[in-house]
Amino acid sequence: MTIMIGTGDYRYEYRPDWAKLPGGMEFQAPSAVAVDSHDNLYVFQRGDPPVLVFDHDGNMIAQWTRKDGVPADAHLVYVGPDDGIYLADRDAHQILKYTAEGELVMSLGNRHRAELQAPFNHPADMCVAPPGSPLTGEIFVADGYGNSSVHHFSASGNHIDSFGSPGSSAREFRVPHSVRVSVEGRIYVADRENNRVQIFSPHGEFIEEWTDFKKPMGIHIDTAGIVYVTDQVPRLSILTLDGQLLARGRTFEQAHNVYTDSAGNIYGADVAHHRIQVFRKI
Repeated sequence: MTIMIGTGDYRYEYRPDWAKLPGGMEFQAPSAVAVDSHDNLYVFQRGDPPVLVFDHDGNMIAQWTRKDGVPADAHLVYVGPDDGIYLADRDAHQILKYTAEGELVMSLGNRHRAELQAPFNHPADMCVAPPGSPLTGEIFVADGYGNSSVHHFSASGNHIDSFGSPGSSAREFRVPHSVRVSVEGRIYVADRENNRVQIFSPHGEFIEEWTDFKKPMGIHIDTAGIVYVTDQVPRLSILTLDGQLLARGRTFEQAHNVYTDSAGNIYGADVAHHRIQVFRKI
């Protein structure tokens, strides 16, 4: 049976057998996916090996082994403009940056030490402001499960500022689960337990909120400035940067995050069913 999702100019065909794992290997609670500039897919999973890499055709081309217990707990993954791979090592309270070959080159936060409303307390997600934005190269972290904050770092990892506190008013969070920055420098945060996405200025000032979501989990902004939000309906919503809804479709039950490639195809992580979901744009 062919499964289709989406509407209008954003229609997709589900490709259930895209990922080709070696014989005897299975996904182990994949928590997130991300795509680099070569359309390679990075899968961050909670088993071992923690990172699997696939080419555009779904062939597994690399796997990263865990070294001295690092990374410990897979949450979300992000690919920066330089193809650096950022991992949210949630329960170790760190953000880790690797090269595309799997070499650890930067870590943020004190390993195995949680902080209260300071970096970090079970961080959920991170991103890098894109080239051309007022914040080019700067790092933002949604922090996350123990804190209700977004932290702002320089490209080299120096802490600049933080904003947010527990609650449900503007500039407050209940599980800031995902974060992205647009080319205009606006900061988009999936405020999961408040059932909304909050949008902030480059300086962390509240601009607006989008409320038509049920526990939004992942935000992705593609190179054309289109926003993809997964929530627990379960559903994928596709919007403009100003919040105009372009398309919607039901997805898998645990759409923890999504990412797109250069052709507009969508990749998602389904933690509950131990699988990667691929939707080919048609």
